[in-house]
Amino acid sequence: MFQAFGVHGPELTPFADTVIDVLLVALAFSLLVTAPRTSRHDVYLLATFVAAVTALRVLLQPLPNVQPVTVAALLVGAQLGARRGVAFAVLVTLLSNLLIGDGWWTLFQAIGWGAVAVIGSQLNLGTADKFRSGQLYVAAICSAFVFDFIASLSIVTAGTTLSDFAVYLAHGLPFDVLHALGNLTFAVWFGHFVFRALETVASLEELEQSVAEDYVVEG
Repeated sequence: MFQAFGVHGPELTPFADTVIDVLLVALAFSLLVTAPRTSRHDVYLLATFVAAVTALRVLLQPLPNVQPVTVAALLVGAQLGARRGVAFAVLVTLLSNLLIGDGWWTLFQAIGWGAVAVIGSQLNLGTADKFRSGQLYVAAICSAFVFDFIASLSIVTAGTTLSDFAVYLAHGLPFDVLHALGNLTFAVWFGHFVFRALETVASLEELEQSVAEDYVVEG
């Protein structure tokens, strides 16, 4: 199934590559379907956000390890929950990699950004009026190293020793720092704006749930 060992890990055959992509798509849609109170409006908004972040990642691809997806995954996880956050992360990874390079590393990037979305779901960023920007900034910096470590696992094979992997991580530290600085820039640049936009969806969901509960009780 593996043809050769590349920069980002084993090179997959077209069949193996397709299998991984199909499984990731199935995972993303299953998470969306099982997420609580997912409405058509949620799907439209998430699809728009996926397209926007995908385009931004592709446009910024020439810049070394500048990843707008990381902060976006944090914010989606924080406002829309872990399931939709992971679904968002998987879809952006797949779509953007189809344009800039798909392969074995796609799986690990999807896992990495999915993990970031789960971290985001544990954040309490307050409200749009009382936005805790400092918490987002710290999470944005730390999540760069979390993602880069998970993505680096794609190069591990049976012949990779612990020292080999440690050397690889050490060589990647400058790029990790660039990722962290890029994350901080994105968090300052559009963090509050995206948080406010996603809060509208969360507020609508709470209103719909409240109306449904009142209807059940009164009924």
